[in-house]
Amino acid sequence: MTGLHWRRVIAALGNSDARTAYAQIVLGTALPDVLPDVKEQRRNRAISNLLESGLVEQRPSGGLAASELVFRNLLEQQPRRQRKTGLDRFMHLGRIERYPANQAERRELLARIAGEIAAPGERLSERQVNERLLSYTDDVVLLRRYMVDFGLLERTPSGSSYALGRGEPQDGELRQL
Repeated sequence: MTGLHWRRVIAALGNSDARTAYAQIVLGTALPDVLPDVKEQRRNRAISNLLESGLVEQRPSGGLAASELVFRNLLEQQPRRQRKTGLDRFMHLGRIERYPANQAERRELLARIAGEIAAPGERLSERQVNERLLSYTDDVVLLRRYMVDFGLLERTPSGSSYALGRGEPQDGELRQL
């Protein structure tokens, strides 16, 4: 592994001698006074780890200085977070973070979830529906109601079971919030 890499930086800082030497160098201790109570071989290994990791740099004068760019450069190596698009912008870790205000988007989100919780022709009890919806939200009653209102879940007249609907709103119109 060559060049600046976060694993090398963490490994260097994970070593007690290297961490102490780094702290001393950051505070301006001259090279001959870094790790004065440590055997020369351990001291040289600690300083070598710091140089290889990029945490410190050799100055033209022969001394060492803490790199001012190492952490910024490591952060720049990380990929930028992509903005969520489509229905994913309403979800966080697979759960509904907020419901879309736009009715078409709301219907699309609910249709996706309905397709994930039930197979065509499958009959589910209210308890089964609630258990499956729990992975999407803590307010399963609201989510179930939305799905019924949008015609994505159909409830038997007795209310004893549910099945995937045809996607047509019940009673000819959507329930407004």
